[in-house]
Amino acid sequence: MTPPSFHHLVDEYLNARRGLGFGLETQEGFLRDFARHAERIGHSGPVTIELAVQWARSSSRSSNPVQAARRLSIVRQFARYRALIDPATEVPPVGLLGRIPTRRSTPHIYTEAEIAALLQEARCLLPQGGLRPATYVAFFALLASTGLRLSEARYLTTNDADLVDGILTIRETKFRKSRLVPLHPTTTRALRRYADRRDACLAAPRSEYFFRTEQSPRLTRTAVESTFRRIKLRLDWTAQGRTSQPRIHDLRHSFVVRRLLRWYQEGADVDRKVLALATYLGHAKVAHTYWYCTAVPELLASTGQRFERFAHRASERPS
Repeated sequence: MTPPSFHHLVDEYLNARRGLGFGLETQEGFLRDFARHAERIGHSGPVTIELAVQWARSSSRSSNPVQAARRLSIVRQFARYRALIDPATEVPPVGLLGRIPTRRSTPHIYTEAEIAALLQEARCLLPQGGLRPATYVAFFALLASTGLRLSEARYLTTNDADLVDGILTIRETKFRKSRLVPLHPTTTRALRRYADRRDACLAAPRSEYFFRTEQSPRLTRTAVESTFRRIKLRLDWTAQGRTSQPRIHDLRHSFVVRRLLRWYQEGADVDRKVLALATYLGHAKVAHTYWYCTAVPELLASTGQRFERFAHRASERPS
């Protein structure tokens, strides 16, 4: 009996994990590359440690030991699943290619000027005057104004965008949770203008997805990241003079930081308001939202000033 292809096994694994609520967008890309590698070298049968290590080290970036270790960890999770079905599967031991640092890198918090520059460069994309520039302007603006995850905005459908009442329905994304995302009136108007322009573009393929271009019925992750890299190069955005090199996901971080900063500056009860913010963002735990409080210097400075005012008032009270 011919053993199933690795592509089939990867599909089976992804379906099983997604049924438990995991998104696995990043892991899917790596595992499909792993399957192609196994097919290319003619490997058949169960996962082996030799095969996993060979693939983990095959990337041009795998000269970096951390990158190779990360790639191996993705195959390790896949191998653990396969071992439950096929006992001949070999699971690479933890630490085989070194340990993966657990410290999360500090995000880049965009200034208003940087967001404006990002949108201006998006307007200059080709074809000039076409749907693609309008799509990326609306797409990046939505990420900045709502803090949506990249995948949530990409998979948004026309039926999910209520542009009359200004509410987005985000369906079963991370952790298979759905939620409603109210929009600011200016965001609603901007999306309405984009939708009118999109629907008037006869060259765009008909599709259920809200964001699309002349060439694609929906935005793929690869296309979005490639476009963002191109814009970043034009703007000369590097890590120099910044906490880190700007990423698309940092628009989400920036949204949260600006909201928390405003609440701190207004003297609001952040502990109460952060519950609503966690729901808005689709966080499974409030602790995930609180991480932003310690992630950037701006918030640390604001909370420190607030504590100083509290301590000063306390010292003036009669004993």
